[in-house]
Amino acid sequence: MSPKTSESAGGNGSGGGPATPGRISIAALALLTLIFVFENRHSTKIRLLGPEVTMPLWMALLGTGAIGGLCGAYAVRKRRS
Repeated sequence: MSPKTSESAGGNGSGGGPATPGRISIAALALLTLIFVFENRHSTKIRLLGPEVTMPLWMALLGTGAIGGLCGAYAVRKRRS
């Protein structure tokens, strides 16, 4: 079955409704990630190829998560094209 045929097989093209198992698991994972990040609010020293910087740990975790998400989105986009 071609991708166009499988998309139109749902009828209304809504993508399976608002609460699919994939969306629920992604939402749960995002919630757990945010809980983990905000539970780690104390300051920490970070050093990467330069001077040592003191910043809240949640900021470092959120920044690395955002960089990882952007890299993953880039990899998926490159694979699709």
